[in-house]
Amino acid sequence: MSENAATLIALLHGPDQPGLVARVSGWIFARGGNILHADQHRDMEAGIFFQRVEWVPTGAPGVAERDAGDFMAFAASLGMQARVAISNRRPRVAVFVSKSDHCFHDVALRWKAGELACDLVGVVSNHRDLEAAARGYGLTFHHLPVTAETKAAAEAQQCALVKELKADLVVLARYMQVLSADLLERLGVPVINIHHSFLPAFAGGRPYHQAHARGVKLIGATAHYATRDLDEGPIIHQDVTRVTHRHGVEDLVRKGRDLEKSVLAQAMRWHLESRVLVYGNKTVVFD
Repeated sequence: MSENAATLIALLHGPDQPGLVARVSGWIFARGGNILHADQHRDMEAGIFFQRVEWVPTGAPGVAERDAGDFMAFAASLGMQARVAISNRRPRVAVFVSKSDHCFHDVALRWKAGELACDLVGVVSNHRDLEAAARGYGLTFHHLPVTAETKAAAEAQQCALVKELKADLVVLARYMQVLSADLLERLGVPVINIHHSFLPAFAGGRPYHQAHARGVKLIGATAHYATRDLDEGPIIHQDVTRVTHRHGVEDLVRKGRDLEKSVLAQAMRWHLESRVLVYGNKTVVFD
């Protein structure tokens, strides 16, 4: 097997039934595929089966594309919902930013270092603060101002731009604007947001100030998929750090920024590697 051979990665879920693992592996074996990784989970309360399976198809030209489509039909015949990714197709990612730069720099540096299996295809911002930094990384920068009066028109521009960039994923790297339900629907691609709080605690604005006022002993950060329900989308990853009465708001902000960077990077990595399966308002993450 070539080191750079494309693999197929399937995520599937549906009603649990006997023999699902055997039937999936049997289908891959019958097509001449070689399974590299397989993991599964069962929601005992809901009776739902989840699986992630990665395999190498036969090396003939066009086989990966054919098997990807055929597997979708096979999964449907089992009553399962599925999606299949081909590993050598790098997702195209658009990054939305405002003025805060820590998450943006972290994402850009990880991308430059080859840690994120994607292509950053553009930076979109409602401010010009990060324009020079974006261009320094060799990224195109798109300034689309947003005000209360121009929000609808600005979102129409954002939607058109994301489609023009052919983005497969939008990442909100501390983009300090709420995306409307209409825009999220029209984008047609997943949107990952980093929230500077351990959701569902301290949702909304100024969460570190809220946490400090409450005297909490843990603060956190949450990466989640953005939905029409603000700060309530399916959670991908979270992390926390301890604080005490000796830490002021500035300390919480500083500690929180470190969490935000690592949590967003991990969530992006899992998404790009097809490890996140969304069902309802929850996720199964095959880490």
